[in-house]
Amino acid sequence: MVNERTFKCKPPLARLPGLVHERRMNLRCCLRLAALACLPLAGCAQFPALEGTIPPELEAAPFPDLVPIAPVLAEAKEGGVDPVATRAGLDDRVARLRARAARLRGPVLSRAERIRLERGLR
Repeated sequence: MVNERTFKCKPPLARLPGLVHERRMNLRCCLRLAALACLPLAGCAQFPALEGTIPPELEAAPFPDLVPIAPVLAEAKEGGVDPVATRAGLDDRVARLRARAARLRGPVLSRAERIRLERGLR
């Protein structure tokens, strides 16, 4: 029998997404609280002693000179790879590799070796 009370109450499966969402929220809150609780522990770390690790001649050395970047970039481009020479070298290597592959495609045993092997297997 269908009555007014049937429609006011949600079936258990309809309530499931809300329960899952509430549990996720509770889990998120717990994780945030745990992270906040661990945060003060990071302030207790011992830092290594850095005094005396730099030699005195480096401490007295002047700062390096600042130079414009344009000449540095131009020098880097000039010292780069020559595309024409690289292409020629690669073309030669490709030709050698293809010739080697063609040689490897041939028979492994000569005719006489194959006959001898077949006789030995009989």
